[in-house]
Amino acid sequence: MDIKNGTIWALCLLPCLAYQASAFEGQLHGTVEISAHERSEQTSWTAGGWGMSRFGKHSDGLNVSRATLEGRLDLSSAWSGHAVAQYVPDPSHKLGFTEAYLSYQPLAKRYQFRSRIGAFYPRMSLENPALAWSSPYTYQYSALNAWIGEEVRMFGAEFELKRPARRFRSKYDVSFLGAIYKGNDPAGTLLAWRGFAPHDRQSVVNERIQFAPLYALMAPQLAQQGQFVEPFSEVDGRFGYYLGTHIEYLKKHTLRLYWYDNNGDPSVLNQNTRQYAWDTKFWSIAWRSKLSSQTQFIMQAMFGNTAMGERRGVDNDFNSWFVMLSHTWQRYRISTRLEQSKVIDKDVWQFDPNASQTNAVTVNLKKQLSTHWQVGAEWQYLDTQASFRPPVGRDENTYENLWRLTAKYQF
Repeated sequence: MDIKNGTIWALCLLPCLAYQASAFEGQLHGTVEISAHERSEQTSWTAGGWGMSRFGKHSDGLNVSRATLEGRLDLSSAWSGHAVAQYVPDPSHKLGFTEAYLSYQPLAKRYQFRSRIGAFYPRMSLENPALAWSSPYTYQYSALNAWIGEEVRMFGAEFELKRPARRFRSKYDVSFLGAIYKGNDPAGTLLAWRGFAPHDRQSVVNERIQFAPLYALMAPQLAQQGQFVEPFSEVDGRFGYYLGTHIEYLKKHTLRLYWYDNNGDPSVLNQNTRQYAWDTKFWSIAWRSKLSSQTQFIMQAMFGNTAMGERRGVDNDFNSWFVMLSHTWQRYRISTRLEQSKVIDKDVWQFDPNASQTNAVTVNLKKQLSTHWQVGAEWQYLDTQASFRPPVGRDENTYENLWRLTAKYQF
């Protein structure tokens, strides 16, 4: 099986960067995932098609599905620099940063203060705690967190105040977080014109994401919108914000609650980028329980609203949830996830139907072969309904059974 030149270049780059980082006070870790997967019969959404899975009929059956580098450079006792770079093969070979920020965390005796300045993920997810914001449970993330990975990224400053349990002789760790940011105005575009999709592809900074050629974008009201989204562009000049709290009980039960509001002005259009500012706001609640030393239960739910255009011509409510059970024994881990996501069309633009629903079941089995090597198999059943397909002659409902075999190397 032929592996593209860009893949070979990315593989060669990883050990070179690791060698260079050894000269600094800090850490550098990376992963390479080589996957064989069953391809969808349709062109994938990553290539501007109608398929809801990541790899469509034009994708290679064997490729480096993801390669990452995550580095930390200690600048002083309180300051450190962090960066995460990622390579993906689809739709064309892409290498870029998913996160890059400075962290400030001074020494403290009781309350802990921490801040981040730069580009980073909000820490809403309990599904993605592993290296480079990946999941230790399944290869393809839930549709909820997949959307965060492709359209939600902060370019600003986050502040956290934590009350550690051990310093106050308490059973609870409690943190309060807040952030202000720019550069996330188009968040919500993919929900309206593609819907939720479970996958493991994270968007890099300054990336442009295509979606299928919609009938609605031929109408005069939407003619200025590009057939793509640049999710991390600034359109209206306004600051967004989010607020959150983390509560942990005896290191066994964890709750994360967030309110996100990008404060977008839906009437503003950037003529150069052909991107509108979307007014997108939502609640996210995540819960993890360690039922035993080997078994975890994880759930997360999100509900909110997104709108764009003058007089909120596109106006959609959305909600998404998943439940997952993960169990380890010896060198094995098995994880099962059930999920459902919906976009509810509220506006009066009949020419632009946005309602969609995604149901998925994912089962994953992994085995740790050594400190560095892991292999695994994953099966996913995907059932999607989308009201924007019939206007272009497509079936409203699609069903996909997807298999994936992956070998992962981590250093």
